[in-house]
This record gives sequence, structure tokens and C-alpha cells, in this order.
Amino acid sequence: MILISHRGNLRGPNKSRENSPEYINEARNNGYNIEIDVWFANNKFYLGHDEPIYEIEKNFLNNNKLWCHAKNIDAMEALKGIGAIYFWHQNDDVVLTSNGYFWTYPGKKLLKNSICVLPETSNLENI
Repeated sequence: MILISHRGNLRGPNKSRENSPEYINEARNNGYNIEIDVWFANNKFYLGHDEPIYEIEKNFLNNNKLWCHAKNIDAMEALKGIGAIYFWHQNDDVVLTSNGYFWTYPGKKLLKNSICVLPETSNLENI
């Protein structure tokens, strides 16, 4: 089983720390994979949910424990260019990640190779 932290959170939302590099590293050091929000603007990578906030180097993103949610189309192209694990979604039931997993919206049908987002809201018996 792969446990994926949402934006670095381990015990519920922490809006003031989400997506910060330090918070992400804390989750990673505790053995978690992390879903992070990535922007690309002015030829630079940034982390942040609603807007680009934390500038980061591309080598930070080249980590098989990070699942990069591309927040703008330029981020998706740039993430592909550096070989990061990435995906794009908005209100889709399911999307395919760059490494072949189905990133599945909470409560939607799960497949054998699904990432179950918010498992507490899903029927895990039918997998």
C-alpha cells in the first residue's frame, strides 16, 4: 500500500504550511508519498494550491515519492520535460498519471491500479 499525504498534511489540513518544501520534506521523512500542487511560470517551478508561492528547483521534483498535480498547462509540459511524476485534473472522475496509475476522484469507481483519494469516502470492498 502506498500512503499519500495531501500537500504534506498528515493530521488534517494545515493551510499555513501546505505545499511548503519544509512541510513536504517532513511528510517524506515520515515515510509518506506526497501529492503536491505545482505551477510553472517565468521558466521556474513553484508550489502552491491557488497560486504559485514557493519557488523550487526542478531537482526537488525529481523524486519518486512526489505526485505532482500540475496547476497550469505549462507545469504539465515542464514536469514531463524533467521526468517527474505528474497528473492534471479538475473535476474528472479519473485521470491517468504519468507513471500509469488511475488518480480517482473521491467516491468514484476504483480500478485495480487506482490511487484512492480520500479512502474514508470510498467503497473499498469492490476493488
